[in-house]
This record gives sequence, C-alpha cells and structure tokens, in this order.
Amino acid sequence: MAEPVARYLPDNAATSRLGAALARAVLDAAPPRLVIYLDGELGAGKTALTRAVLAGLGHTGRVPSPTYTLVEPYLLNAFRVFHIDLYRLRDPAELDDLGLVDELGPGSLLLAEWPSRGDGRLPPADLVCRLEFEGEGRRVLLTSLTGEGARVLVQLDQILPARC
Repeated sequence: MAEPVARYLPDNAATSRLGAALARAVLDAAPPRLVIYLDGELGAGKTALTRAVLAGLGHTGRVPSPTYTLVEPYLLNAFRVFHIDLYRLRDPAELDDLGLVDELGPGSLLLAEWPSRGDGRLPPADLVCRLEFEGEGRRVLLTSLTGEGARVLVQLDQILPARC
C-alpha cells in the first residue's frame, strides 16, 4: 500500500481537474480492472468527481446520479464503467440481484459511492477516495489498497501537482 495522496479542492473546478487527472492516471496505469470506492458525507462531491472522471475517460453525455437506479453503466473506449450509488440500499444482499460482480471482468472500472452499504457484496477496493468538507472547499484523501491502486496513484502524482 502506497502513502495516501491528499489534495485540497477549493472549488468545483478543482474537483473537475482532479477527476480529469484521475482518469488520465487510470488510462496511463492501464490496470486490467479497477475498483474505486468514493466515501464522504452527503454533498461532499462524490458524484461531481465521478462526472469528471467519466468526462476524462471520454464520456460526453449526461451523467445522472444512480441514487435510485443503483447502477449506471457506460461503455467507453478504454473501459466498461459502472457507477453505483448505494445510499438508498437497505440490505447489501440487494446487490446480488444486479449481477454486478459478474460484469466486473477485465476492462472494467467500478466507481462506488457509499460502498460501506454494500459491505461483503462489493469487490474489494483498489483505491479509496475520501472526500471531506474543509473550509469553503473539500479535501480528498486517495489511498491505494492494491498494486493496481498504487500504480494509479503514482501516475496521478506525476500528472497533478500538489495543489489542484
């Protein structure tokens, strides 16, 4: 596990820059499959960061929050991306009906908001992005939990300076 990478995001533009840089880091690291957990309070910027990552991966359409649908899939050139939001999940077993784990093969990227609500049913994270309120902005702490996550963080550190 690599040292966590912390960044201060003073505004929405900084969140967009981080998302674009994270997308580029994922593309440069080229993991066979990647699972990213997005943690933080309501309104901390999890969906905004996801939108920026998707845009950085080449998605040009609308990115709705999957709060009610649970999962929004995106077929992009580099990855099959699955954006899930488990905020309204009552029981982790509800994830079994989605068949999501079967979809997460090579070439897939899972971006999971509220992952603790899917405890025991989600694949383990390669990378955790924790967003927290700080002053008028946000602080993000990115922690790798696997070799794939560590490679993404190494790439991110080369792409994005310490200040967003």
